[in-house]
This record gives sequence, C-alpha cells and structure tokens, in this order.
Amino acid sequence: MAEQKMLKITLVKSTIGAVPKNKKIIESMGFHKLNSSVILPDNAATRGQLQKIGYLVKVEEA
Repeated sequence: MAEQKMLKITLVKSTIGAVPKNKKIIESMGFHKLNSSVILPDNAATRGQLQKIGYLVKVEEA
C-alpha cells in the first residue's frame, strides 16, 4: 500500500487581525505559537482548510 503524503504547515503570520472563523481553523489544526509547525495528511479536508488560511501559513511537503 502506498504511503500517504504529508504536509508540513508553518504559522508565519499572527492571527490577531484574522477572521474569527479562520482563528478557529488555526486552533483546530494544532497551532499554539507563531512560527510553530504541524505535520498533517495531504487530503481534501486539509486542503480545504488551507484555502481559507493560506495567507497565514507556509506549506511544504514533508
């Protein structure tokens, strides 16, 4: 079975002025501080979240 692709997502911009819904997305992805990183699976749910918060994060393949 093929190994699932993963994404390394880094929070690079503060959520202070962000839309409240986008703040909740950031929390649900597991971010706690600025410049912190999380590794999440590359699937449709994660891609949908990234479309909303793309201006706050940097995405790389892990």
